[in-house]
Amino acid sequence: MAPTQTTGILQEIIHQPEQRRFLCRVESEQAVLYYRRLGKRGVDFHHTHVPEPLRGRGIAEALVREGLSWARREDMTIAASCWYVARWLRD
Repeated sequence: MAPTQTTGILQEIIHQPEQRRFLCRVESEQAVLYYRRLGKRGVDFHHTHVPEPLRGRGIAEALVREGLSWARREDMTIAASCWYVARWLRD
């Protein structure tokens, strides 16, 4: 679990490997970064969802940073079929 700062409120990002996702609960909403494993050493981040009331707070960025950090720590080959994650890989 990694804490993240979003609009002045400390939130926790939870990795749920059995559901292949990173989750951030804010207020009564959930923001999620989904991934699929590609063989033993690969991962594809395929969908990021932040509910409308939570957008613009940096939550998607925090989810992607945590997901990419995890994949790099695990020495995985990273793919991104999600446009938002792909943008982070290009930059």
